[in-house]
Amino acid sequence: MRTIEEVATEIVDSCFQIHQALGPGLLESAYEACLEYEFQKRGLTVERQVPQPVIYGEITIDAGYRIDLLVNGMIIIELKAVEQLILIHTAQLLTYLKLSGKTLDFSSISTPRSSSKASRESSTTTTLNPKTPLP
Repeated sequence: MRTIEEVATEIVDSCFQIHQALGPGLLESAYEACLEYEFQKRGLTVERQVPQPVIYGEITIDAGYRIDLLVNGMIIIELKAVEQLILIHTAQLLTYLKLSGKTLDFSSISTPRSSSKASRESSTTTTLNPKTPLP
């Protein structure tokens, strides 16, 4: 079984390869299909558009939330075909992580702040606990 670091390396390499071949400007769905293909070529397990229910009390609500890509059951990829990530994108990913029961290593998270130069250069990095299964 591959470590989370090995899987993450394959993911980043795949993203660079696809971006180099196709460039920016495609719809998220096109990048999603290309990533699925590339991940499978590399021997990774990938699930697309994984339903993510909201569990409140004793009820489960299918509110239409979907994880774009779940790789090897341990890494959630939320695709964004935008010029710049904004706070709501980070909030969306953190919500999916919370709903899925995944845990984060908060020491490795950097989130965009205001529209300052520093925020344009920041990125979001998360580390999941791969032993926590999806519901």
